[in-house]
Amino acid sequence: MSRPLPKISIVTPSFKHGAFLEEAIQSVLNQNYPHLEYIVMDGGSNDGSVDIIRKYEDRLAHWVSAPDQGQYDAINRGFARTTGEIMAWLNSDDKYCPWAFSIVGEIFADFPEIEWLTTLYPVIWDEKGRAVELEANSGFSREGFLRGENLPGCGWYARNFIQQESTFWRRSLWERAGGRLDTSYSLAGDFELWARFNKTAELYAVGTPLGGYRRHGVQITSTRMTQYLEQAAKAFFRHGGRTPSRLQTFLLSKTAKVLRFLQRKYDHRMAAYPANKHCLYRGREGGWRIKEI
Repeated sequence: MSRPLPKISIVTPSFKHGAFLEEAIQSVLNQNYPHLEYIVMDGGSNDGSVDIIRKYEDRLAHWVSAPDQGQYDAINRGFARTTGEIMAWLNSDDKYCPWAFSIVGEIFADFPEIEWLTTLYPVIWDEKGRAVELEANSGFSREGFLRGENLPGCGWYARNFIQQESTFWRRSLWERAGGRLDTSYSLAGDFELWARFNKTAELYAVGTPLGGYRRHGVQITSTRMTQYLEQAAKAFFRHGGRTPSRLQTFLLSKTAKVLRFLQRKYDHRMAAYPANKHCLYRGREGGWRIKEI
């Protein structure tokens, strides 16, 4: 039997994303999660965003529309007003899957040892809010993070990013890691936070989609990816990351290809990835279980 569900605190930073903001807000509020604390931090938009926020203000713990020092400053100030045991942020052009909070709440309630959680199957939404791509990740580990497996695009072997829109963590981990995002990383503040989390806590992943980012013409991943990767690489090395050698990169990439082939050919459930990947799955008789693959 599950323990009482924890309070989940969500912060949405926003600036001139009125075209997408209402979908983001609805994806949080329509979860109907019984212990939700939701804050919207608008940077002083003049595109109708404030009118959208006011439609939902009776269901918000707090909201503001005023100039800020950027996205991560807004998130920090939003989190400073929260009290929930579980924390996450959702950008105003992104969305959660409808079942996300119920799954996240159950897992954190049932497994006190889990300090942060993400998905094995991150979603990509298109500009109309449709799910157009579902990536498949192999899992995460502290050692893999330090080998650069979660930082693609920097010239070494990498598996996948940790999708910010699908990542949740305990307040105790947030406070242990400094209790704020480093605003000097104006684009890659998320990756820098993951690097701090990774120092003391194993990242667990669940085999169901939790959320996704929206692919459109003006988001960071379309317009400033090079700068994002530069900042993320700086954070990677600052927090103990080690660049794999050319030989290691070659061997890891070839091994991954062979294992993916075997997995597709023989059994999609086989543990075809390096050990120490902490994943959760739901047993046939119900209830979440941890499996190391």
